[in-house]
Amino acid sequence: MSKDIRIKKGLDIKLVGDAEQITTELPLGSDYAIKPDDFHGVIPKILAKQGTEVKAGEALFYDKSDARILFPSPVSGKITEIVRGARRKVLAIKITADAQQQHKDFGKKDVDAMSGEQVKTHLLASGCWPFVKQRPYDVVANPNQAPKAIFVSGYASAPLAADYDYVLKNKEAELQAALTALTKLTKGKVHVSVSVNSTLSPFKAIKGIELHKLSGPHPIGNVSTQIAQIDPLNKGEVVWVVTPQDLMIIGELLLTGKFNAKRTVALVGAKFNKPQYVSALAGTNIASLVKGNLNADNTRIISGNVLSGLQVAQDGYLGYYENSITAIPEGDDYEFFGWNKPVFNKVSTSRAFTFSWLNPKKKYDLNTNTNGEHRAFVVTGAYEEVFPLDMYPMQLLKACMYKDLDEMEGLGAYEIAPEDFALTEFICVSKQPHQKIIREGLDLMREELG
Repeated sequence: MSKDIRIKKGLDIKLVGDAEQITTELPLGSDYAIKPDDFHGVIPKILAKQGTEVKAGEALFYDKSDARILFPSPVSGKITEIVRGARRKVLAIKITADAQQQHKDFGKKDVDAMSGEQVKTHLLASGCWPFVKQRPYDVVANPNQAPKAIFVSGYASAPLAADYDYVLKNKEAELQAALTALTKLTKGKVHVSVSVNSTLSPFKAIKGIELHKLSGPHPIGNVSTQIAQIDPLNKGEVVWVVTPQDLMIIGELLLTGKFNAKRTVALVGAKFNKPQYVSALAGTNIASLVKGNLNADNTRIISGNVLSGLQVAQDGYLGYYENSITAIPEGDDYEFFGWNKPVFNKVSTSRAFTFSWLNPKKKYDLNTNTNGEHRAFVVTGAYEEVFPLDMYPMQLLKACMYKDLDEMEGLGAYEIAPEDFALTEFICVSKQPHQKIIREGLDLMREELG
């Protein structure tokens, strides 16, 4: 199969607020939190009680379904609070960081000399296993199932996404160590995809991988799009997925013996005074990330990108897997007769009243207004224009809504993740929550079919 992947269906949403390629090293904050909800489908069993002193890399909790899957602390310090919700569900584990950080030592490893079982055991013991996610179901990978292939997307095509060529600069050693380790976990190939326009990608120098070049609109950077083009997933098969910044953490663990959850975070969006990159640990308090750089007046802060990220408050925390914070205007204003006049400042796939198609390179300052209320699910044929996977998005969404497992299987639900329906949700005239519908459908399949 060709190593060049090109799609035509999709939509590039160009927004103002791209991050300038400078990185500010933020001082160590005092307030961190790990949220079990970041690890979808995991039921946490607490290991470190309130008041316990922990080192960076020491386990805070494990997965009830598999005690080997540990979730570590990003910092050394004292556990100050375990926040619980309804029915005593654990919502967050808050940690006050030490001024001088101490790391649990997992020992340096010679990756070339390790077997696949040794790699797996080391990743589980060190708390790096949650960085390995799987299809189907888009959850933390089951270590008891061998994947037919492993996929890494080295190109983020979502609006205002971080530039991986910049973020991964000079990290070839860590990437090589991590990818060499991953090759030992599958009998198939490790597929890495980069933009066809990339000239600085460190992945081009990595050995032992299958490199693919991507071109086309978003969602070309989504792993599901790449899996469908390279090695489609069938019933009973499993593939694993790792993001580039998580590879760096795994690689550093192997080379140094330390769990270092530091990542380069892009501060993007129209509401930042100076969109840029900052260096921070997973679970960092949002206020410390945006301090002095955010126009907080009528602003929505999103942990992640505008299409699939989660809304957070300034006293919230950076998601465990996220490498961007987006700040855009809150859409709480309404235009009188906004539906009945020409529109020049919004993006639309329709040519009725909107003119974004006349200037495809224009950048827009969009807010969060959905420009309409929730209404009946109608068939328009618009979803197929931005959905590059070889399946029927409308029918799959409806199958998830009325919980027909056989139909969901037949329509390709094993291949997808909620983020694959972010664009169809963006253009939906019915204002349906597509990603929520897909997530609930995948959860039902996992519960009923395993």
